[in-house]
Amino acid sequence: MKRHATAHWNGTGKEGNGTLTSQTGVLTSTPYNYISRFGDGAQTNPEELVAAAHAGCFSMKLAFVLEAAGAIPQNIETKCTIALDNGTVTSSHLDVKVKTDISKEKFDECIADAKANCPISKLLNTHITTSAEIVATQGVE
Repeated sequence: MKRHATAHWNGTGKEGNGTLTSQTGVLTSTPYNYISRFGDGAQTNPEELVAAAHAGCFSMKLAFVLEAAGAIPQNIETKCTIALDNGTVTSSHLDVKVKTDISKEKFDECIADAKANCPISKLLNTHITTSAEIVATQGVE
């Protein structure tokens, strides 16, 4: 499987602007600029898209890992925070909440497996951390 996206940029790095378009059309001429990347601009930026990719990839990998461990997840919610410092992505933090029936020890093993083996984790050349909790399923005390 191969997917692609296209970036179009006009002007200088600081005063220019650009758009991002993805193969599927999820992004269609989506604007980004210096302020959205390095400030508090309301438009997207590459780091936000990497955060979405890492959260989504990790969640799906964790679902497969939990299933293999015999614990079908009812819900996985992953928030990914990408840190950009001095022009370098310095970390990716995954904050994970999972509704499933599993021991804490086995859960921690599954989190570590998903973190190490999710394709986006493997792609990123940065420090990856997790904080994860099990949300009790109905009938579990």
